[in-house]
Amino acid sequence: MALAQQSDSETEISLTAALIGSGHKHLLPVAPLEAEESPIGMNQPSALRPGRAGTDGALGTALPSSADVLALAALFESAPAEEVVAWALNLFGPRLCLVCSFQNCVLIDLATRVDAQVEVIFLDTGSHFAETLTFVEEVRALYDLNLRVTMPGPDAEAWPCGSERCCELRKLVPLAGALAGRAAWMTGLKRVDTPNRATSPVVGWDSTRGLVKINPLARWSRDDVTRYEADHHLPVHPLRKEGYLSIGCSPTTRPVSLLEDPRAGRWPGTSKTECGLHSV
Repeated sequence: MALAQQSDSETEISLTAALIGSGHKHLLPVAPLEAEESPIGMNQPSALRPGRAGTDGALGTALPSSADVLALAALFESAPAEEVVAWALNLFGPRLCLVCSFQNCVLIDLATRVDAQVEVIFLDTGSHFAETLTFVEEVRALYDLNLRVTMPGPDAEAWPCGSERCCELRKLVPLAGALAGRAAWMTGLKRVDTPNRATSPVVGWDSTRGLVKINPLARWSRDDVTRYEADHHLPVHPLRKEGYLSIGCSPTTRPVSLLEDPRAGRWPGTSKTECGLHSV
C-alpha cells in the first residue's frame, strides 16, 4: 500500500477513499469533513446510538507499512476521532487491539460503536488502585467488552512498584506479549498529556514494536474528554473527583491541586514522566 502526499484540496476526497478503500463490508458511513472540525466529531450520545456492528477483519487487504504512515498522519490530522477509529478497525480488523489504562473509557466508547468485539488490553501491574480495578469491571460490564487482562511474570516480583525495572517488567514485557502477531495498536494518547507527546501523530509507526500505532484522541484537550464523557453519559473513574487527574499505580500516584499540571501526581519526587509505553 503506497500512499502519496495529498494537497489540502484533495484531503476530504482522500479521507473518504481511505475509509471506503479498506475493502471492508462493515465500514460505517461517515459525514464529509468540514474545515476546522472539532476533534470530537459528531458522535451520537450512547443512549441514541444504533446497534453496534461487528467486524471480521480486512482479509486480503494490503495493510500500511512504515513507509505509509507520514501520508496517513497528514491525511487524518484534521479528522474527527470517530473517523480515525472507523478507518483503523475496519482496515486492520482482528489484527488491531486497543490498549487502555482505564483512566477513562472514551476510546472504548468510540471503538465499540464500530466493532463490538474489538480486543481491549488492560495491563494489570499488580499495583493499581482498587478504584481502578472496580472501574475496569464497571466498563467491562457496560460494554460487554472483549477484555484481555495481562499480568506481570515472575521476574517482576523482585522489582516492586516504583523500582527501576518496574514499568519494564509490569507493563512493557506484558504489552509485547499482547501485541505479538498484531499489525497495529490503538491508544488514548493525547498531545496535552506530556511534553514528550506534544508532536505525537494521529497515525504513526511504532518502531520499537514494528507496528502501526493509532492515536485517535491525539488532538483532544482534557476539556474535550470531559465534555465527551458528559455528552455521552459515560462512567467516570471515581478517583477523578478526588483530585487524581492522571491515574497510574497507587504507590506512585498522588492527587494534584488546581495549580499543578495534571501529570505532576505521577512518580512524585522523581524526574520520571513516562513509563515507556509511548517511548518510540
